[in-house]
Amino acid sequence: MLYTIGGLNKEKAMRAQKRCLGYVAVVVDDYDRAISYYTDKLGFTLVEDTPQPCKRWVVVTPAPGSDCNLLLALASNERQTGFIGDQAGGRVFLFLQTDDFWRDYTAMKEKGVHFCEEPREEEYGIVVVFEDLYGNRWDLFQNGTS
Repeated sequence: MLYTIGGLNKEKAMRAQKRCLGYVAVVVDDYDRAISYYTDKLGFTLVEDTPQPCKRWVVVTPAPGSDCNLLLALASNERQTGFIGDQAGGRVFLFLQTDDFWRDYTAMKEKGVHFCEEPREEEYGIVVVFEDLYGNRWDLFQNGTS
């Protein structure tokens, strides 16, 4: 299947890209608890943990050199606290793409990650939904090769 972005096929669009998403903010209730979960359970790497006057700038990445990283943002008021674990209104919020589904699925399962279903084959590849420590829903997926 050929995907198009603005009239270009996906491959050409990716080469022509001059900007990208750098961070996606995940609202958390505790920096250290979130760092521990994302690094220990999901295998992310802590990129930065810089104290600032009223907060910390905390960034984790799924892989060194990744174009898009997670900014762990501490909830600073009641409204933000209410969104912890439900940033996408119950839908899948984030998509963790892998080059080896079974390696990552097995490792995450062994570390106690909560999976909402069994892995399944879809037209685009293999996928499974899991929840992070707050209840945000994620897809772990590997694109199909056909």
